[in-house]
Formats: sequence, C-alpha cells, structure tokens
Amino acid sequence: MATKPIGEDVVWVPFDIMERFMADALQGIGVPEADAKVCAEVLITSDKRGIDSHGVARFKTIYYDRIKDKIQQPVTRFEVVREGPTTAVIDGHDGMGHVIAQRAMRMCIEKAGKFGLGMVAVRNSTHYGIAGYYALMACEAGMIGLTGTNARPSVAPTFGVENMLGTNPLTFGLPTDEEFPFVLDCATSITQRGKIEVYARAGKTMPQGWVIDAQGGTKTDSRAVLQELIKGTAALAPLGGIGEDTGGYKGYGYCAVVEILSAALQGGSFLKMLLGFENGKKTPYHLGHFFMAVNIEAFCPLAEFKKTAGDICRQLRASQKMPGAERIYTAGEKEHLAWLERKGKGVPVNAELQKEVKAVQMELGLKQYKFPF
Repeated sequence: MATKPIGEDVVWVPFDIMERFMADALQGIGVPEADAKVCAEVLITSDKRGIDSHGVARFKTIYYDRIKDKIQQPVTRFEVVREGPTTAVIDGHDGMGHVIAQRAMRMCIEKAGKFGLGMVAVRNSTHYGIAGYYALMACEAGMIGLTGTNARPSVAPTFGVENMLGTNPLTFGLPTDEEFPFVLDCATSITQRGKIEVYARAGKTMPQGWVIDAQGGTKTDSRAVLQELIKGTAALAPLGGIGEDTGGYKGYGYCAVVEILSAALQGGSFLKMLLGFENGKKTPYHLGHFFMAVNIEAFCPLAEFKKTAGDICRQLRASQKMPGAERIYTAGEKEHLAWLERKGKGVPVNAELQKEVKAVQMELGLKQYKFPF
C-alpha cells in the first residue's frame, strides 16, 4: 500500500535522474548495463507508486552493499533447471533478483499466451524489489499475475515469539477497465522490515502491535527493533496481529503458504536457512520466488473480464462509508494516486537517505549528478 513520506526534511529528486544514478552506480560495481537498468527501473517504480520502503531507500543497503560484500552476484546467471510447456524451474545463482524475476515472469506470460497458464519457480535468488512490479507485467499483457517470495526470517508464527518466517508477500495483479489495475501487493506480516526502516530513518516510533518481543510484549522503538530482528530477540507479528483474537493465524497461514511455494517446488532454501549469516559471517540469502500468469482469454473475453473487475471495484468504493471516513479505496488505487501526485515532483529523499546517495556518488566518482542536497 502506498505511503506518504515520513519526516519533514524531504527533498524531491526527479525520477529520471535518480533512476539513471542507480543504474550507473550498479554498473560501477560490476552489474552489466542492461541488468543495471532493469534493477533501477524496478526500484524507481516503487517510488513512483508511493512505496517508499522498497525503492531508492533500499538501493544502497540491500543491493549495492550486498554486491560489495560479495554475498550477491553482480552478473546474473539465469539457469533453466527444468521446463515443461506451462512450467519451469530456475536457478538464479545468487544474481540480481530484479533481473531473475523479470525474466521468470516473462516466461510465465509467454507460456500463458500459448497454453493459457504459465508458472515458474525460482531458487537461489536475491531480493527482487516490489512484488507488484511483476504482477503489473502480467496485467499489461492482459493477464492475471501472481507472485510470492520468501525472505530472511523476521515473522513469528502465531503463539510464537521467534522470527521464523519471512514477510513473504502474496501478490495479485488483475486488469480492469479503469485507469489502473487491481494490484494487491503487501506482506503477509502486519508490517514489513522496509516500513520499519522508513520509520527508523525518520526517527519515529512504531504503532503498538507490529512487533513482539521474547516475553510476548510489543515493541515500538523502530531503530532498536531493526537490530533486534537481526539478533532474533524480536519478531514481526503476522497479518491479524499477535495471537488469534484478531485473526493472526490467518496471516501466519498465508505466510507459511508463500514459504512452502517459494521453496518446496524448486528444492530451495527456507526458514532459518535464509538468515544471511553463518558463524557470524555474511552469506548469500538464496531466496526463492514463484510466478504465475493466467491468460484471461482462455476463460472469457478480456474486455468482459476488465468490465466486471472494474464494476466490482467501483461498487466497493461507492458503498456506505463509516462515519468520519472520506472515501473507500480498492487495491492499486492509492498507488495510482501517488503516481499522479509525484509524477511532476519525483522521489522524496530524506536527510539520512541523502547521506547514502552522496556516499555512493563520492565512492564511484559520479560527478555528473547534481542533486539538490
């Protein structure tokens, strides 16, 4: 779900400038030009859609630094391990997750175009940015898109306090006859690490109930929680919250579904195997993903599907609102509105993120970029 920038020290940088900067920086540490452009496009798409937790904010720490630490490969080797008419298993060999994921979804779309359905499972990959990017690929092809990925452990199972599961998004993209598709792109935890990073950069405390400690209590210090998640002394709550009273078992169940589909189909790593540390040293994450494309024309005319999907969304938004509420939204609408608001402004970059960008710029000597900070 799109979010507004947190903090008052935001400087806006045009999208095209920041996208080129990220691509040039990735090339500067060994990522081939075409692949670097794919990664930068996925990241900037997140910021365009108002998802500040997964765009430029993660460029240095999740991708740039991991390549430099040699736990992620700058040159991606996309190996087809097994393939059938509608399916494939891919080994990404710890390359760039965005590149692996884009190619995997393209395979799904091609297979769905021929046979109605396409599904690809991936092992040994890395963080692939916003899952919604790949669901949108299917929507743009007039198809239904679905994707999920596991991640380093940070979520506790219901009635547990140990971080066992990743935030594991289960993401759907459905084309409509509106200006924007229906895209449900969210973690199966009550929040995700990237959102906490946004709070930490802004020096803000988190709401009660997002994070559980070893005693079953809740924690709100965002900066402390980021460290405690790594140490394993705190964990995120699943969707629905702590315990069963508000449906936490549902989020836990969906989170586990994504974990299984991200590992069992492709013989991949799972749960504590994804910690990224071994004997105190950083190691590759070996993440798993899955992708699916469904050719709507195999079921009904595309225009008919879009009209029905659009009617459902419009009727939901037009339904009776609770007192004090301004409006009802449908999935993908806030992201569309964020783009309309931001397209003339660019990426919001706060003080801490400005330091990260300048550090990369100085390290690589990218003097051609004149940032307004």
